[in-house]
Order: sequence, then structure tokens, then C-alpha cells
Amino acid sequence: MRKKTKMAWSVALSAAMAAGLLAGCGSNGGAESTSGSTAASSAKTESSAGDTADTSDRPTYKIATVRWTDTWPTDFLHEGVMKEIEDKMNINIDWQVYYNSDWSEQKSLLLASGDLPDAFLGSICLTQADMAQNKSAFLDLTDLIEKDMPNLKAAFEADPELKAVCTSRDGRIYSLPKKLPLRPKVCGDVMCINQEWLDNLGLETPKTYKELEEVLVKFATEDADGDGDPTNEIGITNSAGSGLLSGDLRHILSPFGTMVSRDGNYMGLNGEGKPVFMPMEENYKEAVKWMRQLWEEGVVDPEYFTQDGSMKTAKQQADGGSQVGLIFGWTADAEVGPNVNQFKTLEAVEGYDGNHYVEAATNYLDISDRELMISKDCKDPDTLLKWADEFYTDLASLQTFYGTIGSQITDNGDGTYNVDVPSDGSSLDTSAWSNSLRDFGPKYMNGDFYDKVSLPEDQGDGVKLADDAINEKYVDTEKNCGFPMVQYTDEDLSRITAIGTDIYKYVEAQYAHWVVDGGIDDEWDSYIDQLKAMGIDEFLQIQTDAYNAYKENLAK
Repeated sequence: MRKKTKMAWSVALSAAMAAGLLAGCGSNGGAESTSGSTAASSAKTESSAGDTADTSDRPTYKIATVRWTDTWPTDFLHEGVMKEIEDKMNINIDWQVYYNSDWSEQKSLLLASGDLPDAFLGSICLTQADMAQNKSAFLDLTDLIEKDMPNLKAAFEADPELKAVCTSRDGRIYSLPKKLPLRPKVCGDVMCINQEWLDNLGLETPKTYKELEEVLVKFATEDADGDGDPTNEIGITNSAGSGLLSGDLRHILSPFGTMVSRDGNYMGLNGEGKPVFMPMEENYKEAVKWMRQLWEEGVVDPEYFTQDGSMKTAKQQADGGSQVGLIFGWTADAEVGPNVNQFKTLEAVEGYDGNHYVEAATNYLDISDRELMISKDCKDPDTLLKWADEFYTDLASLQTFYGTIGSQITDNGDGTYNVDVPSDGSSLDTSAWSNSLRDFGPKYMNGDFYDKVSLPEDQGDGVKLADDAINEKYVDTEKNCGFPMVQYTDEDLSRITAIGTDIYKYVEAQYAHWVVDGGIDDEWDSYIDQLKAMGIDEFLQIQTDAYNAYKENLAK
């Protein structure tokens, strides 16, 4: 890809999402139909060119989808590439739009009613547990894919992981997958250091985890921000709540090879590529001891285990400069906002064993299943799948990720395309979420098409891809890059939910206790015994079986 490296602050997507989620749905307690009529089958659909075409004789499909926030428009669902595909297939889509802030309640009511839409679009809609608990409500798509979806079949052949991720343990496919285009190899959060503080203190960029510790101690004790007060700087901070440990395993503890799944199950792959429950591994124990040392040295925010997310953000995005020396995020601007110029992406430091660890969670962030699920009441699933198959092309995937050609994308006329900087002053991330399905829905772009697309040099994805050059050489997807999304049997899913809930709470509590109070060496054996009593051996066996099944599907 043609990438440029100049970096400037853009409006952070995470901030936009947070604002939107706080705004919620307003008075809209249910789905918002964007058909423009209560009787979608008799609606007249306005084309992107502004003319009106009578589409009343077309079959209409009701599709539910979920948006992060109601502050983003939904006009794109009826315009541009979305309408082009609709017209090509000679169908109408009656979009039933829900919002994430009240989707959980609405979803429960919808599934319980039995009166389902023809399909759900986007992996944000239904979880694996939702699918397992309501399996009879959804169609087996395996044979229909073979018959109706040549584009998806070609994608399966080009990228076997796409098929592996959506193939259930019974060998059948109940939902369609996606692979996001134009993504970095370091797919996940990166470590960013306060370069301004390094300069103020005359410090070199740390190359090892021990050098990082030395720098963080100086940050926290030597007036790194130069305001005359050596007590108001913080080495690292975080927000309390479930999942804090899971984040730390991928972030501050990662030099100890503790990378885990983003699925929240604390599963990782060891140095031999074997599944492990990370909080009972010896390298985890060493990582916690190191974190305890950082706590004793004053590096860790005293409110690390007690503050909420807004308090963390206030420290990182403080007026006059960030109060924090080391942060973790997709890009720095997503975390520190207007203080982005203080920070630079840090090359992964050498870890405890001489290796450099980075996150490559492509099978979670980039590749996933549950992007289209068709309900059993859909009268003509063949036509709906043929519609969905149109999304598995290079140009459709480009447009469902950034926006329509002619509006958000420029066609250069020579087979290349420019993703445009938004003319309204918003960030490219916000524009993409406002004008496309973005992360959700069926999509797949062939790798040889990537070089035909140019991104803005100083906006979201362009910045991330430029940053990728710093750490892509350390990506090793076979070990220590986290545990992939896997498929479970219905019984296994029920068991790991039942067992895991208490185990997760226990390991989180013990982690906080050992960092603040110490004692991990003395308490380690009893801790392992307690995990075994709680069913960790069964939990780990279920996860291992699911991982082996995933690998078998990948090899087919």
C-alpha cells in the first residue's frame, strides 16, 4: 500500500463512540426503521442520483443491524453502494436499526418474541451464546453458500482462515464471515511513550523492559513535565472493572509473553504455540512480580484499580499536557487526544526472555463470523445470500469500509482509488462510521487490491499503517500473539460460561491483591489449587479442543 508517515491529531474514534454511547438512543426505545414507510413493500426508494424509482414490486427483506451511537447517520444504508447492490439484486431492504445503548434489552425481547427479521447484519448483533441458545431460529447456510455465493467461495479458497472462523464444531456454517481490508500486521494496541518527558529528562528511548522500568521510575519521580512539582506525574494508569487484567496481559505485562485473546477468556498461546490459561503460567507469575515492583517504585497510578474510565481519560488528556508517561492504544490519538504530539509509538521492548512481543489479533479484530445470520422465517434465503455475496468484492468492501466512490472515495480513473479527507472537518474514522458499515457486515478484499488504494497520511488507518513499520517484524501469529476466536459446541459453551464467570473474578481479584499487597510466591500453590477446585482443568480442555478443531478447519 502507498502509505505516508506524517502524523497529526485527528478526532479520536473512541471519543466519538464514548460521546455517542452517553447520548444513547434518546426517546427511541426500539428499532428505527429506515425504510421511510411503515409498509416497506410499498415504499418508493430515492436513488443516490436523486431520482425516484418505483420499487414496490420488489421483494422486501427486513434486516436488523446495530449502530454504536445514534449520533451517526444511517442515510448511507439507502445510498451509494448499498443502494447499487440493492438495485442490482432487484430487492428492497427494510433496515431495522437499533443502538448499542439499549440493544441488550431489545435483543432479549426480540429473540423471546419469535418474530424475527429476515436477517441480522453485523457481529455486534448476536454473540456465540445467542446463536447457541436460539439455534433453531437460524438457517444452516452451508449448502446455500455452495449454491449461491461464488464470491465468498473464492474468498474461502484464497484465505482459509475466513472459512475456519465461521465453521461450527458440527462442520456447518450458520453465519457469514468478514475480513476487514487495509489492516496492519500489528493488529491491536501498541505501546506509546511520552517523548516530551524523555526529552525533558534527557533520557534515551528504552529498548528492554528493564530500561522501560528505569524510565518509568524517572517519569514518576523527577518532574518529567517540568512544572516544578515532581509528584504529579504518573508512569502508567488504568481504569478499574472486569477485564483490567486481560488488558494488562496484552499491554504492560506483554514483555513477559502474556498475550491473550481479546475474547476475555484469558487464553493465550505459549512459546510452543500451545493453548494455555495465562494466569496460571510461570511467566504470568514473573510478570505480576514485576508489576508489584513497579507499584512499589511509584510507577503505577495509586488509583489504578479503583478509578473509572473518565478519570483515566482526564489524566491522559489533561489540559496543558498529559499526566501519564506510557499509554496503550490502537493509535496514540485514540487515548490522549489533543496531547498526541507528546507521544510516539515505541518499538516493542525486549522481554524477559529476549523476545519482543506484539499483538496480532487478526482473528478477532479483522476476521470474525456472525456478520449475517438468516432467520428460519426468511421466505427466500437464496436471493438474500446472492445479495450478500455482492459484498465480497474488492470495490464493495472498500466502500462498505470507508464510504461510497464519488462521495468519500475518489476514483482516479486508472484503477486506483483515494480515500478522501472529510470535507466537513471530521476525522476519517468518524466519516467512515457515518458513511459505511465500517467494521460490520460481509466483506473481503483481495490482497493485491491493497496497493491500489491510498489513505490520508495523517488520519486513523493511515497513521496505524505507517506505525506498523515499527513493529511488524515482531509479529508471530503461531505463538504469543493471543488465542484466536474459536467455535464451541453448545454444551461446551454452557460449561465455560458457568465455570469461567467465577474463575475470571478470582484471577482479577488476585492480580490486584498481588500488585498492591505482594505475596504471590507464598500464595501461588494455593492459588493454583483453588483454580483447579473451580474447574480450570475442564475449562482448559474445552478451550484446547476448540482450538484444535479450529486448526483442523484451517488445514482443510
